[in-house]
Amino acid sequence: FQLLLPRISYLTLVTDKVKKHFQKVMRQEEVSEIWFEYEGTPLKWHYPIGLLFDLHASNTALPWSITVHFKNFPEKDLLHCHSKDVIEAHFMASIKEADALKHKSQVINEMQKKDHKQLWMGLQNDKFEQFWAINRKLMEYPPEDSGFRYIPFRIYQATTERPFIQKLFRPIASGGQMHTLGDLLKDVCPSAIDHEDGEQKTQVMIHGIEPMLETPIQWLSEHMSYPDNFLHISIIPRPTD
Repeated sequence: FQLLLPRISYLTLVTDKVKKHFQKVMRQEEVSEIWFEYEGTPLKWHYPIGLLFDLHASNTALPWSITVHFKNFPEKDLLHCHSKDVIEAHFMASIKEADALKHKSQVINEMQKKDHKQLWMGLQNDKFEQFWAINRKLMEYPPEDSGFRYIPFRIYQATTERPFIQKLFRPIASGGQMHTLGDLLKDVCPSAIDHEDGEQKTQVMIHGIEPMLETPIQWLSEHMSYPDNFLHISIIPRPTD
């Protein structure tokens, strides 16, 4: 079964057709909770699809071959996802956490319940205008500031079992200059940009591309965050061929 999926969505949000397709040929007693796996690795549904692809398969040819499972749910590796409400709760929690970092929660707290719902419906229905009408408020900051209070980011390393790295990081240095992606990595994950024998052994990916390390982190946060308002940065081994 083949699907064209948005990078910014979540597997469990966009795979109803997959479920219907495979359930037709399965005995009902064999069907419990759906989960996805790629080359032996269970895929965390609460990570955006684009992040999962960057981490696990960015140097493979499309289409991305994922295995769908309906039983033997890997309790140790994955969170349960019994309904879309679970995805919505996770998504809104991320947006609130990001706004706490950026604006001390002032923007999200001034929004009404219907605004929160519009963010979610925009993502769920893949309607950019609907989503952005609300989300752009979360991407603004007072003119007297040069950026957000802290940058909401998470760094994932393909070669380690360790969960993502996240810490407080300001977009502006004490001297007033803009911090860059390279500054962030130097501070938080120096192994990502260490050069061995003059060669960089890793790729730093956001949304499937390698941004220049000189890019201001504030700009990246405004323009390359996922809908949950976090910059999801993947550190993957550079292909050798």
